[in-house]
Amino acid sequence: MKNHKQFYIILVTLVATLGGLLFGYDTAVISGAEGALQAYFADNLDLSALVHGITVSSALIGCIIGGLLSGYLASRLGRKYSLVLAAVLFLVSALGSAFPEFLFFTKGEPTLALLVTFNLYRIIGGIGVGLASAVSPMYIGEIAPPETRGSLVSLNQFAIIFGMLVVYFVNWGIARGQSVAWVNETGWRYMFLSEAIPAALFLFLLFFVPETPRYLVSKQKNEKAREILNKIYDKTMAKATMFEIEKSFDEKKAKLLAFGKRIIVIGILLSVFQQFVGINVALYYAPRIFESMGAARDASMFQTIIMGLVNVVFTLIAIFTVDKFGRKPLLIIGSIGMAVGMFGVAGMAFSDAIGIGTLIFIIIYTASFMMSWGPIVWVLIAEIFPNKIRGQAVAIAVAAQWAANYFISSTYPSMMEFSGGLTYSFYGLMSVLSALFVWKMVPETKGRSLEELESILVRSRKHSA
Repeated sequence: MKNHKQFYIILVTLVATLGGLLFGYDTAVISGAEGALQAYFADNLDLSALVHGITVSSALIGCIIGGLLSGYLASRLGRKYSLVLAAVLFLVSALGSAFPEFLFFTKGEPTLALLVTFNLYRIIGGIGVGLASAVSPMYIGEIAPPETRGSLVSLNQFAIIFGMLVVYFVNWGIARGQSVAWVNETGWRYMFLSEAIPAALFLFLLFFVPETPRYLVSKQKNEKAREILNKIYDKTMAKATMFEIEKSFDEKKAKLLAFGKRIIVIGILLSVFQQFVGINVALYYAPRIFESMGAARDASMFQTIIMGLVNVVFTLIAIFTVDKFGRKPLLIIGSIGMAVGMFGVAGMAFSDAIGIGTLIFIIIYTASFMMSWGPIVWVLIAEIFPNKIRGQAVAIAVAAQWAANYFISSTYPSMMEFSGGLTYSFYGLMSVLSALFVWKMVPETKGRSLEELESILVRSRKHSA
């Protein structure tokens, strides 16, 4: 592949990964703001911990909605304009979450109606996250050549983690040196408002990237698809790829289960296991976990930044190895590492020896996740579904992922009240089961075109019938 074609693909991929960056930014911004939100809303209004928990997790409701809508929107609007819609939702959510009083309420006077309005803005942002989480890897997967698809889709996970790291720094920078009263009254607003900058940049840059060739062929815009393929491949490869894509759309529109239930089940279980291993507990509640280890609030936010840096480094490992070693080996190695980390944390919790050892086990756990289940699940979801059902199937897998995320995140506080050791043991057990699932059920997809994977799937279904 010529250098200028590689450069073009990387530029287009980087724009699409801004959706991932905003995904990470939007989901992690709450980690620095949740204490201030509790003081501003729950404490002032004398609301229960349950109401505060719903506020912290409200964006996840939007994520489920966005995930469910992603298939319909990606098929109707296209991959590109679904991302445009996500960017608009991110921007509206950032502004509205920072100033929920706009038009209808008095600033500085928390009320129950204002809390509901704040949650609505967070849900709007969550819909953007749900859309971007499905469509960004789908877009990259349909643009990228087979030999670099794993690395390029993994860049989306790097962007998610980088977005989280950026917002950890932003939250820390906003809170650093300020009084608790200022953070509780004003600082949390700046945390949410900061998201408007990457959201506006994402919206602007999306108008300069193309639609995916596979979506264009699905809408009978074959000439336009051919033009884009010629920018990605040399002429011979572009022609061969175009032939494969056209062939995959030759037959009448397929129903969701036309390729068998197995592939849908694999997509759903990949998504569910990615959440049931407990990663978002570590991400959402990181400052509180470190506070429970005896760190002061500023120190706990700084330890969260350290964890974010570890996440970035190990996601880079996945990017550089996924197309070399394959998807399955990395997933199984990651599952083993996660099990070691979580059972280690559980052992520390059972013995009441919370301290630096806990931090080390949490880092082992998150590092193992970031070099495996973090990026590679998104790669597989972008790869394993056939062209005709990709939009619908990805939507189901992503909605299942966000539903599992919501369940795990919302049950964490009550599980911890019952037993911290048993809570972390449960996540460790899920890590072990995830390894067995990959070993037994997940196909290797390294180095194959999307259409080649589809033909293999069809043959395996006929063979098993």
